[in-house]
Amino acid sequence: MSVAEAGSDAPGDFIRGIVRDDIAGGRSAEVVTRFPPEPNGYLHIGHAKSIVLNFGVAREFGGRCHLRFDDTNPVREEEAYVESIKTDVRWLGYDWGAHLHFASDHFERLYEWAEHLVREGKAYVDDSSADDIRAMRGSLTEPGIESPWRDRPAAENLDLLRRMRDGAFDEGARVLRARIDMASGNINLRDPVLYRILRAPHPRTGEDWCIYPTYDFAHGQSDAIEGVTHSLCTLEFADHRPLYDWLIDHLPVPARPRQYEFARLNLACTVLSKRRLIRLVEEGHVAGWDDPRMPTLAGLRRRGVPPQAIRDFAQRIGVARADNLVDPALLDHCIRDELNRTAERRLAVLRPLKVVIENWPEGRTDMLPAPNNPNDPEAGRREIPFGREIWVERDDFMEDPPRKFHRLAPGREVRLRYAWLVTCTGVETGADGEPVLLRCTYDPATRGGDAPDDRKVRGTIHWVSASHGMPAEVRLYDCLFSVPEPGASGDFIDDLNPGSQVVLKGCMLEPALARPGEAPVQFERQGYFRADDDSRPGRPVFNRVVALRDSWAKIQARGG
Repeated sequence: MSVAEAGSDAPGDFIRGIVRDDIAGGRSAEVVTRFPPEPNGYLHIGHAKSIVLNFGVAREFGGRCHLRFDDTNPVREEEAYVESIKTDVRWLGYDWGAHLHFASDHFERLYEWAEHLVREGKAYVDDSSADDIRAMRGSLTEPGIESPWRDRPAAENLDLLRRMRDGAFDEGARVLRARIDMASGNINLRDPVLYRILRAPHPRTGEDWCIYPTYDFAHGQSDAIEGVTHSLCTLEFADHRPLYDWLIDHLPVPARPRQYEFARLNLACTVLSKRRLIRLVEEGHVAGWDDPRMPTLAGLRRRGVPPQAIRDFAQRIGVARADNLVDPALLDHCIRDELNRTAERRLAVLRPLKVVIENWPEGRTDMLPAPNNPNDPEAGRREIPFGREIWVERDDFMEDPPRKFHRLAPGREVRLRYAWLVTCTGVETGADGEPVLLRCTYDPATRGGDAPDDRKVRGTIHWVSASHGMPAEVRLYDCLFSVPEPGASGDFIDDLNPGSQVVLKGCMLEPALARPGEAPVQFERQGYFRADDDSRPGRPVFNRVVALRDSWAKIQARGG
């Protein structure tokens, strides 16, 4: 799928077109958006699309974006999730300033408006059970059935609602429902529940409340209280928009926000359902919410994905009206594009094979200069130690190579990166017949890897000094799932990719990586890596952020 198919570029998407028209028509003096997560889990890359859109639109039109927590279900909410969400939004590069809000900030006014609906005959208390209410809602082809409590007098409803608030009834005994139309073609308008009894302390309001508004009742009204002008939601809320508008129309709200829907992010070989992500964590299929294979922002951050790449990805997929499935190769391309510019280069051998350079003097060590980033001269240079014994990549040697193999082989000359030309003169094998040591000679006249004009050297390989290298553990990551749409033909757990994590021990790194920082680096010829949080002094652990191979560029070249 091409970028054009994924959605239009940010400056011309339909959401921005709506905002631009509203400003031109005088309907919006100031653009105010909001990002309203539930504090019941960690944010994932699908949320990043919404964050980039909401904060981006506000920034582009000189307005503001609020961070508002939809904390209307105390059973599932935790303060730890609030803090993790704030961390994620800041990490992506956005700031809500003074506009940090919670739905619970508005509980008192929301309750007052619930009483207003009751007095106006637009809401009633229903004694039916949750199962009965569900059964009476009808279906897409059949109208709903009116509740036997639907015609209660307003005064009785008001008394019952106040007693619900005072804790007079058990959980589930009664609910407050809007009185709209049980025959509506939109099931969301069939007398939806506005308040329910929940006997659970709230993380912010404690024991003050035992009734809580539903999302549908809190959402639009919180928008109105905060002066939100453009309430941007994903497509699953499109059927809720008539209810959003109905409540705004029938309540004395101080402002009239409008809801607009856009397609959510669907990423192939990934699950973005919070329910599924929770299952992955609770059943131990991953190491936690920040497992580097998880699509959570915490997992992506731990893996080493730069926030600039996620913003770039969100802009490239654009904002569309129709759902689509995005190839994860595009995300990898954005990560690779950013890190190619910013990441410093280092040498690392992941599957070491020892080489002895027989004509190198015993005990001699040379320090070889190498650029930190050839794309950025200001990144400076470093020096790499080189001696008689080095490590090379096991895959860079074959005893009987095919014609197009341009690396080490008996009698074959190759270039050592930043060093010299070497020729393999012998190989020692173990009991299993696999090579355990290579013997080579070097050409002293080729320092820096420069080959004389009369010698055609095609292969260049990387290396690490055996006496100076730092042993490390390296974790290679791939897609968590092996099929584009996990669960399409059964339990999504059955589609887990058994090769999503490969742990390599005994890897050898150049000394500059002995004390790794937080910034990702490029292991030359290998990919981009970042030191994991499991690293300890003298025991570095690196995660592969992304491989060097760019499959998205190939897709684009084919016109995909």
